Amino acid sequence: MAADDDGTGAVEELLGARLGYLLKHAQLRLAEHAEPALARFGLDARELAVLAVLAASRPLSQLDAAQRLGVDRTTMVALVDALEAKGLVERRRSEEDRRRNVVELTTRGKRVRADAEEARQAAERAFLAPLGDREAAVLTQALRVLATAKRDVS
Repeated sequence: MAADDDGTGAVEELLGARLGYLLKHAQLRLAEHAEPALARFGLDARELAVLAVLAASRPLSQLDAAQRLGVDRTTMVALVDALEAKGLVERRRSEEDRRRNVVELTTRGKRVRADAEEARQAAERAFLAPLGDREAAVLTQALRVLATAKRDVS
């Protein structure tokens, strides 16, 4: 039986033309590069994203950080709990509004974030290497446009 006799070649060709399929499988390949790189720091991609958001500005409340990340409050609490247990962030009451928790990186969290970011960037470069620098930059910019474009969902 030839490799194509079972129809897999035709199915792969059909699915390989679908944007959703391509994006999903590209993301899976990226995760294969990034997960081991971040695991050395005891982090996953979502936790590193939280650290990056917290490092990018003045101290944020959990709610503000959740909104910037596009995650719900319950998910944010779980992420902060995990990062706090690892000694990477600390929570304290906001001085402006005692009903809110402010979350900040610890000294260790700042160091781990910086090192993990370098590892993430190296993993992304390795993932994008088959494209070359110019094509990788074009792909990244195109994805940025799609991810941030305002949508008219009718």
